[in-house]
Amino acid sequence: MEEKKKEEHVIRGILLHTDNQNLSDEHSHDMYLITWDGRVLHVHNFAGTTSFDIGHSHQYAGTTEPAPIGVPHTHGYYTVTSFNDGHTHTIQGRTGPDIPLPTGGHCHLFEGVTTVNGRIPHTHRYSGRTSIS
Repeated sequence: MEEKKKEEHVIRGILLHTDNQNLSDEHSHDMYLITWDGRVLHVHNFAGTTSFDIGHSHQYAGTTEPAPIGVPHTHGYYTVTSFNDGHTHTIQGRTGPDIPLPTGGHCHLFEGVTTVNGRIPHTHRYSGRTSIS
């Protein structure tokens, strides 16, 4: 019978210790990944303005989740819009694949629809391009 080989991933990162003053006798660690299987991880910034609906729009900005450089990839993203007309919306999704640029580096396109919120429940559309990495 053939033995199944265990898949292994080499992960490198920085582990930071922080004392959490809200929890007695407990502490936490934040892990910032640097590499995954030897590939350097990177992030992109993204920002924009939602569609104008129900008499207003929202601004948004954030940083994508890390992904490896040098292979086809996408990034997860999540942020909350600016507070406008008494409410915010959540923006969440996954970018499209990396788009190589003639000048070097790459970017990603993203688009979607916000969560429902507001006095009159509604959504906004959004789309854009990430920063170049």
